[in-house]
Amino acid sequence: MKKNVALYDPYLDILGGGEKHILSILQVLENEGFNIHIFWDQDFSSSIVNNLNLKFKHLIFLPNIFRSSSPLEKVNILKKYNMFFYVTDGSYFLSSAKKNIVFCMVPNKTLYNMNLINKIKTLNSSFISNSIYTQKWLQKWGITSQVIYPYVTSDLLDTKQKTKKENIILSVGRFFGHLHAKKHEEIIKTFQLFQKNYPDFKLVLIGGLKQEDKPYFERLIKLVGKNKNILLKPNVPYSELYKYYNKSMFFWHFTGYEVDEQTHPEMVEHLGMTPLEAMACGSIPFCYEAGGPKEIITDGKNGFLFKNQSELIFKTDNVLKNSYLLKIIQERCHNYVKQYFSFTVFENKVKEILL
Repeated sequence: MKKNVALYDPYLDILGGGEKHILSILQVLENEGFNIHIFWDQDFSSSIVNNLNLKFKHLIFLPNIFRSSSPLEKVNILKKYNMFFYVTDGSYFLSSAKKNIVFCMVPNKTLYNMNLINKIKTLNSSFISNSIYTQKWLQKWGITSQVIYPYVTSDLLDTKQKTKKENIILSVGRFFGHLHAKKHEEIIKTFQLFQKNYPDFKLVLIGGLKQEDKPYFERLIKLVGKNKNILLKPNVPYSELYKYYNKSMFFWHFTGYEVDEQTHPEMVEHLGMTPLEAMACGSIPFCYEAGGPKEIITDGKNGFLFKNQSELIFKTDNVLKNSYLLKIIQERCHNYVKQYFSFTVFENKVKEILL
């Protein structure tokens, strides 16, 4: 008899890196013979394939019991599950599933307030973090967790040398201006300065765009103006993102820029999945020195960290003037991701922790 696994993620419709991460864990479990159910009122199967490049054999969407069902109804429904994954919005509940896992991707203290009631509700739950950075903050708040890093897909790892690099600086991240913003305005302003010495370079900004974030996107269009070397690309298919990963020479990542990491740990990069995907393709990352990127990048070895605009421009310029350094770091980027972030490494860690 097959075992059942369920997921409830109140942020599922974002279909961002966090969603890809948790769904990838479920994909491993499906390959191990589990039935996968998701509590959501809309069937997102095609979006998961098109936006996240994840394919399930049989993904079942069920009515969202967390919107309308009573506590007793939830208990009766969840007790048939061998595992239940939950991404918290700050609320917790007693679950009757055999094994309960809270998946933690944002180190925001308001989400992990372990008062007496919440401690009781999570007595039969374990916690999984997406990075050591998130894990350390949870530990400060009294929560012990294990880390499962995401993986970089084999199509990115296997095609590093197939596309010639072009004079493109890529940045990937959802177009929005609030919590965990990708700082597109700062990226554009920095590129405008960089462009004075390198007029043949292009900046390409790719990211998801929701209707409520259109005003923010309009501000970016206005900031770009008539600059034909800055391209804004919202809601592109995975195939186009894949193309730009492969042909971009550099990858700039500004998440957390000018944020006090100790005061607002939730507003810096929690891991840095898009820099890892770029690295897999030999695109050299330049990441703001805060949060997760400090785990994955050794400055000057497999990428670069920067504290301010001038340091970023200086380091980018320095690599461009040293073709040997450019080539060696491209190789190190790819090899690092292949060693530590392959699907095999990810799959083994999921099995080790959950099975």
